[in-house]
Amino acid sequence: MANAQLQSVLDHIDKDFDNSLERLFSLLRIKSISADPAFAADCKAAAEHLAKDIASLGVATEVRPTAGHPAVVGKSVAGGRPHVLFYGHYDVQPVDPLDLWHRPPFEPVVTDHADGRKIIVARGAEDDKGQVMTFVEACRAWKKVTGSLPVDVTFLIEGEEEVGSKNFVPFIEANKAEFGADYVLVCDTGMWDRDTPAITTSLRGLLYEELKITASNRDLHSGVFGGSAMNPIRVLTKILGGLFDDDNRITIPGFYDGVKDTPPDILAQWKKLDFTPDTFLKPIGLSLPAGEKGRLLVEQASTRPTCDVNGIWGGYIGEGSKTVIPSHASAKVSFRLVQGQDPQQIRKAFRDYVSARIPGDCKVEFGDHSAGPAIALDWNMKPLAAAKTALTEEWGKETVLMGSGASIPIVADFKRTLGLDSLLVGFGLDDDNIHSPNEKYDLRSFQKGIRSWARILAALAEVK
Repeated sequence: MANAQLQSVLDHIDKDFDNSLERLFSLLRIKSISADPAFAADCKAAAEHLAKDIASLGVATEVRPTAGHPAVVGKSVAGGRPHVLFYGHYDVQPVDPLDLWHRPPFEPVVTDHADGRKIIVARGAEDDKGQVMTFVEACRAWKKVTGSLPVDVTFLIEGEEEVGSKNFVPFIEANKAEFGADYVLVCDTGMWDRDTPAITTSLRGLLYEELKITASNRDLHSGVFGGSAMNPIRVLTKILGGLFDDDNRITIPGFYDGVKDTPPDILAQWKKLDFTPDTFLKPIGLSLPAGEKGRLLVEQASTRPTCDVNGIWGGYIGEGSKTVIPSHASAKVSFRLVQGQDPQQIRKAFRDYVSARIPGDCKVEFGDHSAGPAIALDWNMKPLAAAKTALTEEWGKETVLMGSGASIPIVADFKRTLGLDSLLVGFGLDDDNIHSPNEKYDLRSFQKGIRSWARILAALAEVK
């Protein structure tokens, strides 16, 4: 069985780690910035480099065209055993502002963090090249030591995640017959802290709305019309203020329909974590949780639905004063949704809520923006339990099953297009500066990430 050979694989990972690091550095040197057309050739070069590296494992690999940057597809499928689809991305964020980097962003280096940790610094070090390579290097070790992988693996690595996967999703849809598997492995998430591994078991969905309330046919002099003409800013702020009750619950009718509570055993685990106003809010200059009363702070931040006003404008906002009653006022509002909530139903409920509060002499217009459902794993999913045990064995601390307040749209696309759940395991840390200057990846995260995937692959081979 795979577990009998695991220790030899782990020993090889440690022995070969310097070579693993250099292979990562070779990928990090490629300027695969997907957002800027000037780097299109670099994105292609990154795909070709990665495909060649994966092919060196004896995996049938090719670079596949999309309407945008190419995808890398590799298959090591023998049949008759568990089959995983591994997803990652080779594209990276732009490096601006360049003058804030301490060294050139595409010249990777291992250096010392201020607290003494060894870190890899480069654009893409964590997001997502370093994360992708933890899995590739784990597969390399299994192939080197045993001659095969413990499970069937299809590699699917894209080059447009940082620009919304706009051409990658149609690529999956057009080729979905060849991407069948038991589930997806995603390495683009993080740990609970630098010593505590985590599996992300839920991702909140996203609904984004824009509304514009119009009253008069032009801006008005407040001395002439004040007190008699409707002010759309007053209407808008009253509506927005009414979205929450005194317990910070959202007042839109039907908003919480279908929302389930977190299982008691998971809540018990979360209560033991050091997730407090001091650890989470104090660093950003705050101290009081603003979510639903009676809910843990970690629930408010990750597994409960939310509503936020992201922007509001209208009237005069320039220097000095201008006594004006504006013709219109606008706002952008986003909702982070959880499993059980349908984005389109929430959109209709929100619009009905607003429309019912528009007085005479006013009208409201809505603008369509993004909408995507939440994703949640079955807490009793066997691969989840296997991965949890494997991570705990590697890190020596109980693996945290955590919800993420953010959204990863491609995970929903895998569910919608391929019907596959995703197991999200990553080794990033909150201070990795992803999307910012001086992006880093802890050297320990990289090495133990490789070891972790080696263990997980062995554990998944035993899942029946």
